[in-house]
Amino acid sequence: MANEKQNNEEDEIFTLTDENGDESDFALIGSHEQDGVMYVALMPVNDNENAEYVILRVDQEPDSGEEILVTIDDDDEFDRIADIFDDILFDD
Repeated sequence: MANEKQNNEEDEIFTLTDENGDESDFALIGSHEQDGVMYVALMPVNDNENAEYVILRVDQEPDSGEEILVTIDDDDEFDRIADIFDDILFDD
């Protein structure tokens, strides 16, 4: 999954490209560093009220060193980080 950050005064907006080449805009709703790794929570910018947020890991492109957002493939890592974001974002 690739990303392109857009400048926006109100929200940080990322354009993500999926494996089919389709692009969608997402707003940053949270970030968290865990064990030296940065993770971000993004919400689709569309009008879908039932949309769920996504969690991605911030890695570096090996050739350029540019920050990229990648899908978390490890189920244990994803579950651990999802629990943290649930606590951060939805703690009453």
